[in-house]
Amino acid sequence: MRWLTESYKWVERRVQLEAPVKDAMLHPVPKNTASWWYVFGSAAMTLLMLQVATGILLALIYVPSAGDAWNTLQLLNHEIPLGWFIRAMHGWGSNFMVAVVLIHMMQVFMFGAYKFPRELTWVVGVLLLLMTLGMAFTGQVLRFDQDAYWGLGIGASISSRVPIVGGPLVNLLLGGPIIGGATLTRFFALHVFVIPGALLAFVGLHVWMVLKLGVNEWPMPGRPVNRKTYDAEYHKLTHDDGIPFVPGALWKDLVFSAGIIVAVAVCAAIFGPYGPTGQPDPTIIQTAPKPDFFFLWIYAVLSYLPPSLETPFLLIAPVIGIGFLLVLPFWAGEGEKSWHRRPVAVIVLVTVAVLWGVFTHLATFTPWSPKMDAWSGSTVPAKIVHNLSPVERQGAVIFQSKQCRNCHSIGGVGGERGPALDNVASRMTEDQLIRQVIQGGGNMPAYGKNLAPSEVTALVRFLGTLHPAGQPAASDASRTAAAQFGAPSQTQSSSPTTSPQKTQ
Repeated sequence: MRWLTESYKWVERRVQLEAPVKDAMLHPVPKNTASWWYVFGSAAMTLLMLQVATGILLALIYVPSAGDAWNTLQLLNHEIPLGWFIRAMHGWGSNFMVAVVLIHMMQVFMFGAYKFPRELTWVVGVLLLLMTLGMAFTGQVLRFDQDAYWGLGIGASISSRVPIVGGPLVNLLLGGPIIGGATLTRFFALHVFVIPGALLAFVGLHVWMVLKLGVNEWPMPGRPVNRKTYDAEYHKLTHDDGIPFVPGALWKDLVFSAGIIVAVAVCAAIFGPYGPTGQPDPTIIQTAPKPDFFFLWIYAVLSYLPPSLETPFLLIAPVIGIGFLLVLPFWAGEGEKSWHRRPVAVIVLVTVAVLWGVFTHLATFTPWSPKMDAWSGSTVPAKIVHNLSPVERQGAVIFQSKQCRNCHSIGGVGGERGPALDNVASRMTEDQLIRQVIQGGGNMPAYGKNLAPSEVTALVRFLGTLHPAGQPAASDASRTAAAQFGAPSQTQSSSPTTSPQKTQ
């Protein structure tokens, strides 16, 4: 083995990692922190490594394009050996990682580990939680099945409600005004490069601070944190009652992490991968898209909230929640750590956990909101098409055949996912209707690729008849003004009898 020893010395002389590695492995930790309560952080890092490894294998096959994404997942599921198992490990690993990170954050909160001098460690942990949720959401989008398509539409609708930056934010995420090939490219870059890169960087910073500041001691009643004396007290504790991290505390981390990996593998083997379900098709709206379990509570809350409170909740609640987590260590950085003397913290944690569990359970059977109670078999009321022209009647047929009434009501009959269309012609001009049909917007998908130009024209002509009797349809004010002042239209300017001099 002499050659191996010489090789090690040759490498060590140049990289000089032995000293910092020994410091990390042998740094003393309080003896009572070698507990099963302190294993969730290392388990989360193990699951991150699993996600990186399985993600690399999947990226070798996955094609982030609207036409090929669904097909490549089918290829992995049914043709490539163990492709389904790799997908299942990646999907279940994501679920386990979110759960473990959440449990770790709750444990840190209960043990007061966010207090001095670990304020920044807590802040980085909050950012890691948000990035973990971001990884989960972008991964769900990459399945690009029917649920992912509509779920992304809901996410885009939520983003569009952000004041000032809502529109640009949607364009940035979707790569344009509609969900298409550019959308998958953006989310693939976020899921594979941007978020994982930031996640690994923050994990490195988080581990570095844990090593330098030490593992939080077991919270004992009557041992409050005092900024002036804490460092001396902690060093005395680790000196008098400390053990090396390796092997004193590491073995429990290894056992628990191995158990988590086995649990992920068992779930992957028994339950298999997530989807994909049907191919994404905006014309098929008989779907009730539900997110993965970590976002189910939002689904249930939005289902039970009145429509008028949805936007305030979406814009205000996340800001308050994240702001509270970020400010917490600076607002309550001293005092008792033990939960026995922090009843408010216990009540807050229990309340949040119970609400999360209740809403998550409700979301498993909560109906899709808004309700869809129409069906394409129910004909458009005869009184609406009574005096229409042939083109407008053709538009009513297209409106019926494309199942528009499943989302929109006319005459009080129809779906409630989108707004009622009885007065749509008085709210939107012809150009706006064309743009809405082709490009979509809000919760409405784009139908530009599913309708021929003649069908779009007929559909818009029909929609243009939907306004109250005696009230004119909406018109473009700029065109009206141009006509009043004699400005040439495109048709007029092409006529040989009209000249700029005559118009002026």
